[in-house]
Amino acid sequence: MYDHKDIQMSTSRGPITCHVLDSSRGMPGKNIQIKLEVRETSSEVSDENGTETWKVVGQSYTNDDGRCPNLVPERYKIALNKNSSATYRITFYTSKYFDKLDQKSFYPYVQVIFEITDPDQHYHVPLLISPFSYTTYRGS
Repeated sequence: MYDHKDIQMSTSRGPITCHVLDSSRGMPGKNIQIKLEVRETSSEVSDENGTETWKVVGQSYTNDDGRCPNLVPERYKIALNKNSSATYRITFYTSKYFDKLDQKSFYPYVQVIFEITDPDQHYHVPLLISPFSYTTYRGS
């Protein structure tokens, strides 16, 4: 696992960003670890055991406003596969966040899988969390 201090924080905004709001507290989800992966685009999407293959693209933590503008570098290019799409997965490590608040929770992490068909657009994935529920949507 990555150590928080080993992950670079910057103010630039890459093509994929996210934001976490703790709706149970009405506050930003601060210091939540985030991992972004892309599904491998080769013709063999699964390995010999039939499981999907994912490649880590970036890792970071949400800032004091619950935002993660630097999940990938600003210069990161989204590459589409032969079907003119790319599939990404964001993992939000929510149990660590709620543990720090001494709050029991149901979901140890939240994974959001989404598909990109236009690499020139900006993709923002907000997450609304509470100890026993979550909601996500395509933001702007």
